[in-house]
This record gives sequence, structure tokens and C-alpha cells, in this order.
Amino acid sequence: MTNLKTINIKGKPYVEVVERIKYFREHFADHCLTTEVVQLTPDFVVLNAVITDPTGRIVATGLAQEDRTSSNINKTSYVENCESSAWGRALGNFGIGLKDAIATADEMQFALAKESELEKLRTDYCILIEALDPAEMARLQPQPHWDAAKFAKGIEYVKSQLKSNKK
Repeated sequence: MTNLKTINIKGKPYVEVVERIKYFREHFADHCLTTEVVQLTPDFVVLNAVITDPTGRIVATGLAQEDRTSSNINKTSYVENCESSAWGRALGNFGIGLKDAIATADEMQFALAKESELEKLRTDYCILIEALDPAEMARLQPQPHWDAAKFAKGIEYVKSQLKSNKK
């Protein structure tokens, strides 16, 4: 396959969805790329992209999920964002844009951003609990399974405790 334009994420090349779509449209014009809604709620969506050959036979699929609250873009465009991810995965499963992994550049950037956000929340939380008395600090130690929402709630709680302690 022709080398497609890539972007570098953590030292690995990833092909953006737009590049995969362009290649697909240019080289597989007789194939079809469609999207099926698996589940749609006000808070999240699950979509399945399907690639069919000229006879209608399914040759690749790509499943994706997006949460409306996971990013600023998703607040208004979680369905559209999910469709792009599903397309990228289907095209990757079809063999377009594969380098080291099926994941698209957008998926990798999102995962890295979430990882960075979680680490920042963990750090902020740990700094805050150090201002508490030792017993309270020991009781509020972060747990390995905590997600961003748990750290955010913990930060709010510790701030309220520190504020009430100053009164």
C-alpha cells in the first residue's frame, strides 16, 4: 500500500482518519462505508462503521464509543466524533493506514490527553491531602482504580475540608 501521511505520537506513526478516507474513496470507489447506530443516549453513543464490497459482502467493521462529557468537543459533537473514530477503525481493519496499530491518531491523542489529565488530577489531589492532619491524610490516600471523576470529587471534598478547618 502507498505510504499515507502520518503524524508522530510518542515516537510511532499514526495515519489520521481523513487520510484513510481519502485513500478509500480513491482506490475503493465501488465499496461502501456506512455507519450503524448501536446505542444512542443523551450521554454516550456507540457506532459501528461497516465497509461492504460491491456485492454487499461485509469486508470490515469498526466499533467506537464516545461519551458526551469526555471533552469540550464532545459536548456538542459526540456523535460526529464517534463516527470518525468508527470509520478510522473500520478502514484500519480493512487494511488502510495500518502502521503499528489499528488505533487512529485521534484515538491515541485522546487517550494520551486523558492519561495526562488523570495524572494532573492525581498530583493536585496528593498535594491537597498533604495539608491535612496525618490521620485524615492516611484515610484519603488515592486508590489505583480511581478515575478522573473520583479525583475531581476528592479535590472538591479536600478543599471543603481545608476551608472548614480554617474557620
